[in-house]
Amino acid sequence: MCFYQGTLNEQLHVHSAECRYSCDIQRGERPYSCEVCNRAYSHKRSLITHQRIHSGEHLYVCDVCNKGFNDKSSLITHERVHSGERPYTCGVCNRAFSQQSHLITHKRIHTGERPYVCDVCNKAFSQQSSLITHQRIHSGGRPYTCDVCNKAFSRKPHLKRHQRIHIVERPYTCEVCNKAFSQQRHLIKHQRMHSGEHPYVCDVCKKGFNDKSSLITHERIHSGERPYTCDVCNKAFSDKSSLIKHTRIHSGERPYTCEVCNRAVSQQNRLITHQRIHTGERPYVCDVCSKAFSLQTNLKRHQRIHTGEHPYVCNVCNRAFRDKSNLIKHTRIH
Repeated sequence: MCFYQGTLNEQLHVHSAECRYSCDIQRGERPYSCEVCNRAYSHKRSLITHQRIHSGEHLYVCDVCNKGFNDKSSLITHERVHSGERPYTCGVCNRAFSQQSHLITHKRIHTGERPYVCDVCNKAFSQQSSLITHQRIHSGGRPYTCDVCNKAFSRKPHLKRHQRIHIVERPYTCEVCNKAFSQQRHLIKHQRMHSGEHPYVCDVCKKGFNDKSSLITHERIHSGERPYTCDVCNKAFSDKSSLIKHTRIHSGERPYTCEVCNRAVSQQNRLITHQRIHTGERPYVCDVCSKAFSLQTNLKRHQRIHTGEHPYVCNVCNRAFRDKSNLIKHTRIH
């Protein structure tokens, strides 16, 4: 089925030549049918060109790279890759393209036209390929499969990104600390640690974040939303990682193991903290007296000595304490 809803004659002409489906745009008699797939054409030459898809015949070969094509127009378009020719220019922004169809798609940025409409949810798209990808949300189609672990994906770029897990390819490297990443977006997010950039800002409290997912998770503090629920005890969480950590209470899973003493823990940050016992590392330093601590919570508790802060208050006698443990001990008096 074709979902094209364009109106301009130029677009209809190009669409009718390129559309892979039978549609109302391609009107008129179609007396020439393919014996393999029964697709019909109004011109015999179109049928002959189509039949080369089944036969694998490539009559037209590129002189530069020897790539073959089953029609001359495809060869001419391909040759522009080598020549750099871009004969189709946008009248609005002067951007040039090698194919007329690319220009027509580009013009929709300026016009806002979205002629390809989903017949399930009516969401509209400027490109047919985007519609096809979108429709997999409704159909559950995942045509791209990893040849190592058979995990399937709805989009080819997602498969390519996944495959780097198996080959450990990390082509994106930070120029500051040389840390390497498998995806460019992860590098961009990491670089904000060095620049201090926080482009995603909470509308409620104006706190900034270096990635959108962290902002979305944070906003649930204000909304109270907890969309992730434990199947065992029904406890709800605002982010998926907290749910995963919680489920290890029920399963007893401790996937992070110390290489020195073989102690296993349920969370990676607990392993990092534990390893400081062996390394003696104390990365959290008081800016008043320079005393160092292995845990950030210990530093915060220590700093109250200097500030005089007593944030934990007994609700019976109003006596205040620097840390929670002392408040708990005190409440036993009452």
